[in-house]
Amino acid sequence: QVQVVESGGGLVQPGGSLRLSCAASGTIFGGYAWYRQAPEKQREWVAGIIRVGVTNYADSVKGRFSISRDNAKNTVYLQMNSLKPEDTAVYYCNARELVTTREYWGQGTQVTVSS
Repeated sequence: QVQVVESGGGLVQPGGSLRLSCAASGTIFGGYAWYRQAPEKQREWVAGIIRVGVTNYADSVKGRFSISRDNAKNTVYLQMNSLKPEDTAVYYCNARELVTTREYWGQGTQVTVSS
């Protein structure tokens, strides 16, 4: 059974940092991505990483967020620095199966940036 579970969200002041984790299990994953959805907005792509470690970022988070992965643990991380109120959203992990490219989603973790 494939599972994708995020953790690490919470409340942080503007300028602060958080690290999100996404633990995936049940198959071999080729790539991961983080998405986020703010209230009354569409879900948007934030960052992605493929198995060999190549990363990409949305312009809105470039230079502030960093995605990384531990292949041995099937875990991907999102280090978020210099957080802004507009980063407030539910953050979702997307894991893409290596062979079939089927995508799996976690349940989401809330990040709130507020003073």
